[in-house]
Amino acid sequence: MWLTKPNSLTLSNCIQYYLDVCRAKGQSENTVVSKEASLSLFLLWTKGHGIVDTTQIDVEVLDNYQQYLNQYRKARHGGPLCRATIRYRLTTVKVFIRTLYIKEVLVVNSTERFELPKNGRRLPKPVLSEEEVKKVLKQAEHYGLKGVRDTAIMTTYYASGIRRFELGTLALDDVDFEQCQLRVNQGKGFKDRYVPIAKDTCSWIYRYLKEVRPTLGNAYSGKALFLANNGKPFRAAQLSELVAKYIKLADVRKSGACNQYRHAAATHMVDHGADIRHVQEFLGHADLSTTQIYVHVSMAKLKEVYNRTHPAARIQD
Repeated sequence: MWLTKPNSLTLSNCIQYYLDVCRAKGQSENTVVSKEASLSLFLLWTKGHGIVDTTQIDVEVLDNYQQYLNQYRKARHGGPLCRATIRYRLTTVKVFIRTLYIKEVLVVNSTERFELPKNGRRLPKPVLSEEEVKKVLKQAEHYGLKGVRDTAIMTTYYASGIRRFELGTLALDDVDFEQCQLRVNQGKGFKDRYVPIAKDTCSWIYRYLKEVRPTLGNAYSGKALFLANNGKPFRAAQLSELVAKYIKLADVRKSGACNQYRHAAATHMVDHGADIRHVQEFLGHADLSTTQIYVHVSMAKLKEVYNRTHPAARIQD
């Protein structure tokens, strides 16, 4: 399809053009859908304020939109939007206007001087301890062959620290049993990488491939490594439901699903003295500051120093 500039500067026309540009750049459909949802909410707000033309969007408009987002309360429980959500919605609008300016749809970028709010630092929710990881994995023992598959999935999550969508797209030839590593194809940022996995994880995957996958495979399976009960590759939501089920069965009072294993893997590596840059490479983070959060989550080193140096910790009973 040929990209054509919008024939009018109405917000709805320009938003559609911008989304087409995003797709033409090769951005993932999930990214484009997320931007579309965010811009649709902005469009709804602008209509309520008599703003219909893209040329009307300036710093003052974004200031007022930010005020609206800060004051907004969710219908379900009356809570505010989190900082990250507010920043994302404002960022989407600002990038949208900047792109139109770069593409010469607009003659001026009137939102350039708008300052985005700071995100702050949010720690991950409490992660599974090493003992809790073992406890969760043990629950799959009661589910026969499906339990073998589920154990292979969960041990792969923990051993590799890969993202949910990365695990869902693993293919049969992405497992190197000899080198004990996984090939992650087109991870976040469309980057390929290799990650090491434990020998025990390789054993579980091998057992799954020999005993379970042949019983699930059908014409829809393709080369997907892990198959759902219907023989098709797992959908993202199915993977989350699978992991959440076993965490609940283990009676571990910590919320979360697939990301629990990713956070746990990184935290436990830091606990045991891993260099933060190695953890960054392991997780596939583009920015070290993203990985740095696990230094704050890991309490092992801080507790060691605290117990050795803080007078309160040295008081004997």
